[in-house]
Amino acid sequence: MAAFDSARTHARGTRRRRRYPSLVTVKGRLHRVIDELSDAEAEVALRRIDAMRSDPLVRSLDAAPVDDEPITPVEEAAVAEADAARAAGEPSISFDEIKRRYGT
Repeated sequence: MAAFDSARTHARGTRRRRRYPSLVTVKGRLHRVIDELSDAEAEVALRRIDAMRSDPLVRSLDAAPVDDEPITPVEEAAVAEADAARAAGEPSISFDEIKRRYGT
C-alpha cells in the first residue's frame, strides 16, 4: 500500500507541475539547466553570457531581425549543386584557402 501512496503522491505532484508551469521562474529554469551542464559547457555558456552583456556587436546582432526573405530559385540551385558536390566526394576549399587565393 505504501508504494501505491508514494506513486499517487508523485503523480499528483507531476500533475501539479504541469498544470502550473508559470510558478517556475525563468531564473529557476536557468539554474536547473546550469546545474546539468558539464564544466566545459558551463565555461562556454559563461563566455556567451559575458559577450551578450558587454559586447555591443553581439548585442546588436542578437537584436537584429531574422532574415525572412524567401530563397530564390538561383540560391536553391546553388545549394543543391554544393550538396551534390559534397555527396559525390568532391574536395572542398577551406575558408583559409579562399582568403589566400583571393585576399582579404
